[in-house]
Amino acid sequence: MKLITKVIQTKLENNYKVASETGEYVPVVLKLFGGSNKTWLITEMEPDGDTLRGLCDIGMGCCEYGTVSLSQLAQVRFKPFGLGIERDRYFQENTVQYFRNYYNENGTLNGC
Repeated sequence: MKLITKVIQTKLENNYKVASETGEYVPVVLKLFGGSNKTWLITEMEPDGDTLRGLCDIGMGCCEYGTVSLSQLAQVRFKPFGLGIERDRYFQENTVQYFRNYYNENGTLNGC
């Protein structure tokens, strides 16, 4: 599965411009997941076309808002079957705060 589509990439790039120029909060437009409990809620893509920004929880009991490499995510494989990271095709964008509240109420993305 392709991790991002052209439409999603355009939204992420536009979000980067808005956030950089105005300092406004931008919505989460992409959800990636993998393994048993790893989630990346992505808001922006930097001009290099590889660096993504968003809320990341790699299943260690806490999460952070930071950057992650798209090319590195595409290479990740989880044991024992070698499955990779996938895009949630039914994801609907919303604010970072909305997802922080939702996942904390449901016991995931702890520490956000």
